[in-house]
This record gives sequence, C-alpha cells and structure tokens, in this order.
Amino acid sequence: MRPDTHKPSGIFITLEGGEGSGKTTQARRLCEWLIAQGRHVLHTREPGGTLLAERLRSLLLDHSAEAIAPETEAWLILAARRQHVDHVIKPALQQGMIVVCDRFSDSTMAYQGYGRGLDLRTLRAMNKWATGRLVPHLTLLFDVPVRIGLTRRRGQRASQNRLDRETTQFHEKVRVGFRTLAQKEPRRMIVFDASLSLESVQQNVAAFITRWLNTRRILQPRQ
Repeated sequence: MRPDTHKPSGIFITLEGGEGSGKTTQARRLCEWLIAQGRHVLHTREPGGTLLAERLRSLLLDHSAEAIAPETEAWLILAARRQHVDHVIKPALQQGMIVVCDRFSDSTMAYQGYGRGLDLRTLRAMNKWATGRLVPHLTLLFDVPVRIGLTRRRGQRASQNRLDRETTQFHEKVRVGFRTLAQKEPRRMIVFDASLSLESVQQNVAAFITRWLNTRRILQPRQ
C-alpha cells in the first residue's frame, strides 16, 4: 500500500474559553514562546483566518439592529470554518507547522449548542462536514467564572462585540458546555484556571506544552 503523502504532518493546537478568559492573549503568547523555541508556527483565529471568513466574522460579531437566528449564526460560523480549514489550516499542517488557533469546533458546540440550545448531535455532524473531520491534537480550555470573565470584557468597551452583551445566563450555559466537553475528552482538552494572572496562566501553559511536545516527540520521532 502506498503511503498517504497528503496526511498532515504538523500539530494542531486550539485554544477555547468563554468571554474574558484571556485565551486570545494566551494564544499570542504561546505563539511567541513556540517561535522562541525554534518552532514554525501559524497563529490564526475563528471565525476568521481568510478574507471571506473575516467578513463573516464581522457579520457575526458586529452590533446589528437585526437579530441573528441561532441556526443562521451556526451556518455562518461553519461556512467560515470550511474556508479556514481548506485555505489556511490544512495547508499549514501539510507543511509540518504548529497551527495555533483561537477557537475552533468546541466553541460551536459550547456557544451554539449549549448556549443557544441547538441540537448537539446535528451540530457535531455539521462540524465534521465543515472541517473534513479535522480534530485538534490538543485543546487548551481557559476556564473562568462568568462573573469574572464578563467584568474583564465589559471593562474593555472599545473591543466589545455582540456576544459580550448576551445575558449572564447564556454565558453560564456556555461555560457548562465547555466544561462538559472537557470532561468527555480529557486527553485532548486540558483545563487551565483562567482566574489566575495572565503571567501565571502563561507559565502553566508553557510548562504543560513543554511536557506534551516532549511526549509527542517520543511517540512520533521527527523524520
């Protein structure tokens, strides 16, 4: 049997968390740290990552007088994800890069599934279709009490988006969703206490990633 030359050889790491969890800052710092270690890194985000996907991001997050139906929200996110996976993530993985993505499929399950109440089984199937069954090798979940997270976000008025203005009840459902997903996949989803200082969380992430990469190198030696 001929070897699959199209099989991705890179590493796909996603960062997840509710509003105000600090994951975007941690994604940037993780990329800077990995680059300093001599790694080839691509830093990207969802929704977004391509010109079309970034336009969809604006539709999803900008304030609008027209309410967005949960199903419409899910379809827009999935459309952006397909563009992102095909044009950015998979090509980078094919080149052997470490792809660090701020949000991915778990956010759809947490926000549109647990938060909006859309059917989880349907969303899971749609995600598989949108990603071509691409699953992160590792997901870092930054967990913070909703009250703390929203206080952080609402103190940053200039960068607030449509989701920041959702009810506390909605964000509590999202947090439950993320924690439930992590409980179901403890080997892939690693939970970090995001109520700590940014520096403390960064140190915890770096320590974990160091161990995780060393283990991967033992299991999958570089060619």
